[in-house]
Amino acid sequence: LCPRGTVCDGGMRNGGGWSTRELAEIAGTTLKTVRHYHRIGLLEEPDRAVNGYKQYQTRHLVRLLRIRRLVDLGVPLADIAAMDSSVEGADQTFRALDAELAANIKRQQRIREELAGILRQPERADLPPAFGDLAGDLSDDERAFLLVCSRVFDPQVLDSLRETYTSTPTPAGKDLDALSEDASEEARQGLAERLASDVDRDRKRHPRLGELAAQGAAGHGPRNWLVFLRAVVELHNPAQIDVLQRVDVILDRDEPVG
Repeated sequence: LCPRGTVCDGGMRNGGGWSTRELAEIAGTTLKTVRHYHRIGLLEEPDRAVNGYKQYQTRHLVRLLRIRRLVDLGVPLADIAAMDSSVEGADQTFRALDAELAANIKRQQRIREELAGILRQPERADLPPAFGDLAGDLSDDERAFLLVCSRVFDPQVLDSLRETYTSTPTPAGKDLDALSEDASEEARQGLAERLASDVDRDRKRHPRLGELAAQGAAGHGPRNWLVFLRAVVELHNPAQIDVLQRVDVILDRDEPVG
């Protein structure tokens, strides 16, 4: 039925049908898309006129519009054919799509929250998300180190690292950060002795850190352990590396530390 005052042939003069181009225009898509749907079997081929031209009917338009509707909803083309043959399959597809969208929305909301923090404090972009609120208290090297750690260690280890960074820096830790390359042998050893107590305490408080240190020393660290070691070396000066090595020697002793 046609609304009053309209002409209903719309390219279907003399009882014919729409051409492929006309069908695509009516459906708001392209010739290439219609032909692709034919190739993959989603849209049946129409009858042809004596001159060989295709003659699409209303059922083809409805089918094409339905396909476009599902595509706009995010349904993959591969799933549309299966939906045609099973009500249960269609329900599962829609539920899976809804779950995927919900997960995407949650991820985007999390990203927006992170961006809000970065807009307030640009240094947050150089840190793993869980460390963002520490950005203002960390040096460039510390932020770089934690970013590398986020690609080496599992979430449990990162949680332990976060706790060590949220605690008040110890005098030995501050002295290590400030240690110059030309520090004397006496200064290095003295700092190592003091720092060993801090490291030993952290390892006891966070056993996973101690396990990692032992595994790394035995050559069985995480997959990217060598990446971690390289970051340690390149983000510290030679004197600081020497102190850290001395700390390992001290902690390997049998007698208690500190």
